[in-house]
Amino acid sequence: MNPLQGLKHLYARSRRLPVRIRIAIVSATLTAVILIGFAAVVGRLVTDRLHTDFENELRGNAATLANRISLNNSGQPVDPNLDEVALANDAEIRLVSADGDSVIATPSSTEFPPPDTSRVVSAGPLQVATSQVFSTSNDIGIPPATFYVQYARPESSIDDTIGRLWLFLAGGVAIGTLLAGVAGMAVANRAMRPISALTAAAGDIATTRDPSRRIPEPESDDEVAELARTLDQMLRQLDAARSETEATIQRQREFVADASHELRTPLTSILANLELLDAALAADMRSDDDAGAAVASALRSSKRMNRLVGDLLLLARADAGRVGTRVECDLATIASEALEEVAPVADGHRFSADLDEAAPVSGNPDEIHRMILNLLENAIRHTPEGTAIDVGLAIDGDTARLTVRDDGPGLPAGMEDQVFARFVRGEGPADRSARNGAGTGLGLSIVRAVATAHGGSVTAANGSDGGACFEVRMPLAAPAQV
Repeated sequence: MNPLQGLKHLYARSRRLPVRIRIAIVSATLTAVILIGFAAVVGRLVTDRLHTDFENELRGNAATLANRISLNNSGQPVDPNLDEVALANDAEIRLVSADGDSVIATPSSTEFPPPDTSRVVSAGPLQVATSQVFSTSNDIGIPPATFYVQYARPESSIDDTIGRLWLFLAGGVAIGTLLAGVAGMAVANRAMRPISALTAAAGDIATTRDPSRRIPEPESDDEVAELARTLDQMLRQLDAARSETEATIQRQREFVADASHELRTPLTSILANLELLDAALAADMRSDDDAGAAVASALRSSKRMNRLVGDLLLLARADAGRVGTRVECDLATIASEALEEVAPVADGHRFSADLDEAAPVSGNPDEIHRMILNLLENAIRHTPEGTAIDVGLAIDGDTARLTVRDDGPGLPAGMEDQVFARFVRGEGPADRSARNGAGTGLGLSIVRAVATAHGGSVTAANGSDGGACFEVRMPLAAPAQV
């Protein structure tokens, strides 16, 4: 991985960090950069100053010693007790001639460089300053001799001081960076607290799917407060739009329910008249065969339309929330009555029932009867003749479980939930409803609507030994309080 890719990867990872941590990192980084720059400048200035003061001190001590040295009448220097001066200052001192020959020297294993009064030079661990001894000879005719004092001290003390200085500066940078990170995290937490409250409120609204709930507005009047007000205004508008939509849908459902109810009266009248006409034509042997066929066709269409309107009326009432009269009834008794009603039109299907256990439920008996009847008729229509249909009823805790099984071809793959949609019809070699026009595609939709309206549910699946299995679950009626 090249450096550019590494930076991109690091940047991508940093973007996944929480905002408060990124703010703290940026704050600490900027503080560290500023403190490092400040420490570098201060450290360099102080280091240079310490070195300069140390060199000036060496030069001053060398000059002081040079002034204290005197020459005798023969032009030779008089020892000013250099050992005592060197011991007092932790220094090494030499008095040398102009040729560099040592005249007087303290004990030392370090070789000094030639005298150089222009600068301080290094001699191993020592820094050496040189000062000229200015003196004249008292003997007439003897020229004054030139001598130099070389004053040397180790720079370790200065190095120790400089090391402590850099350590102090490094500690200051580290502490300042840490404090900046902590302060940045505290400021970020305080700044993000209103955002966290907005996030929690939005999460609750998303969970409850209730736009009527309000967004808490922060105390401070800043950008976050403006965002909260904007979100709250948006929720108010969404709540108003949802209310308008629900009111419109409710009016549509009520209209369909009312229209379906009103349609049943003329359809019932037409159906009755057609039945009378069909009976009259059947009694009149001289009637036209074409007229009889037309009346029979109109009668079949009217019956089918009557069933369709009845189905639509039941679904429309369920959609509109119009619940029929609820009484306590026995699910086993209703299932037995539905079996007796469907038996004459079973088309060779074999029925078996296990309805011995009573299952008291609270509901509308007519709607529950229609639900069970639709399940039985669905099993008859979508299975070949001779198919066995089994109806069972069991108590599972506080729930009644009604099952309708068959040993037919079963449900098509992926249709387990889709079969309850409206106007969905089966397509297969055993499906006879689409061929004979008996089905409307609303039977199983009514089953789900009735089960849901009674606080229950219905599921469809293929049995382990083949065939379809429909299971209706309904809550049992609460026992009467004594």
